Amino acid sequence: MMVDTVHHHRPTLKQQNKSFKSKHATKSSLKEIAKGRTQRPSTKSPAVSTAAQARLNRRNTQKQAQAAKRASLVASTRIFNGVDGAPRIVAVIPLCEGIPTVDAVCALATSVVEDVDGIKENSPIWKMKAGRFKTSLQFIPVRYGRHWEALDAAKAADYVLFLLSPTVEVPEAGDTLLRTLQAQGLPTVVSAIPPDPSTSSLDPKSRTAILKSLLSFIQYFVPSQGRVFDLASPSDSLSALRFLSEGRPDEVRWRSGRTWIVGENVEWEDGTLKVTGIVRGGRLSANRLVHLPEFGDHQVTKIISAPTMRSKPHKVAAMEIEPQVLSERVPSSADSMISTNVPDDMANEQTWPTEEEMAGAPTREVGMDDIEVPDAKNGTTPKRIKRIPKGMSEYQAAWIADEPDDEDDNEEEGSDHQDDAPVEEEEMVPIDEEMELESEKKSIVAFRDLDVEEEEKQLQDWRNHAQEERDAQEFPDEIDTPRDIPARTRFARYRGLRSLRTSPWDPYENLPQEYARIFEFEEFKRTERDVSRTAEIEGVEPGTRVTVCLEGVPQEASDPSRAPIVLYGLLKHEHKKTVLHFTVQRNTEYSGSVKSKDPLILCYGPQSPARQSHLQPTHSGRRQGRQQCAQV
Repeated sequence: MMVDTVHHHRPTLKQQNKSFKSKHATKSSLKEIAKGRTQRPSTKSPAVSTAAQARLNRRNTQKQAQAAKRASLVASTRIFNGVDGAPRIVAVIPLCEGIPTVDAVCALATSVVEDVDGIKENSPIWKMKAGRFKTSLQFIPVRYGRHWEALDAAKAADYVLFLLSPTVEVPEAGDTLLRTLQAQGLPTVVSAIPPDPSTSSLDPKSRTAILKSLLSFIQYFVPSQGRVFDLASPSDSLSALRFLSEGRPDEVRWRSGRTWIVGENVEWEDGTLKVTGIVRGGRLSANRLVHLPEFGDHQVTKIISAPTMRSKPHKVAAMEIEPQVLSERVPSSADSMISTNVPDDMANEQTWPTEEEMAGAPTREVGMDDIEVPDAKNGTTPKRIKRIPKGMSEYQAAWIADEPDDEDDNEEEGSDHQDDAPVEEEEMVPIDEEMELESEKKSIVAFRDLDVEEEEKQLQDWRNHAQEERDAQEFPDEIDTPRDIPARTRFARYRGLRSLRTSPWDPYENLPQEYARIFEFEEFKRTERDVSRTAEIEGVEPGTRVTVCLEGVPQEASDPSRAPIVLYGLLKHEHKKTVLHFTVQRNTEYSGSVKSKDPLILCYGPQSPARQSHLQPTHSGRRQGRQQCAQV
């Protein structure tokens, strides 16, 4: 009988593979383990590596910087966005004589097939719509050689378009204008060559070399320049217009936080000047004063809304039907036109006795001479007794040199002891006086008497320019005494100090009468902080088209033939007069020396340079951490 058997493999032939075990978990396995849960690791946990946390911090910092930069870009260009956005103001300044400003602006308009309004009417402002870039531009043309007009136009402009000549070098007047604008503060700069038929015959190689040369010249004053546009080329004209229409204007330091309006329409009625324009910079309040170049500071009556300038007819808004008053002056909180304080001569310190002192004081009838003066207590008697003129204060008496009391006795006894040999007697003085005498003896320099010719020769050598510069650097606090005027007369208004570090000095003593007309703040830093905070929340927002009503302005300010009117808002207390100290620095390419009392023209802030007078400042020496300081 046969038995059926089933064939089986031997157990040793079966292969059993091990399960896969990786040293590092995969992303998919981690997701399956987490099951959608996310856990933020603690920064204090030792499991989190320092390198990984530092990498996260760097990424977060870069992200924050990128967000801040983007927010700054949006904030700086928000005023130009939209159909009713503010136009971009471009100051067109030629640096050479004979450059056609009209051809340069027309070349920009031709690149986008647009018209320029105001050229034929010879208006001070030329307007152009750039529909391709969804913005508008306003050009302020400046004639060649008008330095003050160029400075005023650059103050109110968002861009400055410098026009160069491919055949004529920039003269000294143009070089001076560039340095002046550089010192004042330049916005974004664009350099270009206007189209000129006389230069059309230049071959491309020569034109390329000329553009490189002009770029090297303009980069010396504006290092951020990347190219010089050739407006004769349609592509360069379009690129220049794109840069003006889509770029971000650089912020001028002195203009940050300050309000200004470029007048698009000016009307004068019964002593009130109405200027229509768009608020730029900071907020504009009717309680603050407004500076009008060449006409001074004026008060604002009210600020009303103005209709927007649109290229296409739209539905008339309610604001355009009836203008609204956006801000009106409040007499209780508005700034006054008083710029100086009225000094009160009777408000000085008085020494008139009180009624109690007069009642308790003994009179002459009682017998003033019979009153015995008690002896002074020990330790209260002064070491020195000075004889000072009547009416001089104790502080002024401290500057009088001490004279020995026995000077008169020595003069009287001199005749009796002429034949006797002089006897040197040791004088008993306090310790501090002996030290002062020793220091004075050490500071004495031997004097050598020279003849007249040698003295005159040395004086002429000292007056040499090189020697004068060297002495000014080695001895900045010394000054030469004049030969034709006595030193006592020349330096009558000055006072000597034994030590600039330890000698007492009262800043309020013997001040000129004009100083009483200056206002003084108890704490200037706190006042400045409060004024800045108020200016950020008070008034009309930037980008609003308004009409500002000014009172007390003469009628000639509304002359259409004048340069465009620009209003500058002043901060609180900025109208007041004060004493200013400026830090000045001589240009490196100026070889001459700038002395004290030399006439200078000072341009600062929104003040128009055309109305600045020649000043004669007094320069002081260089201080630690500061440049040359000038007191105006």
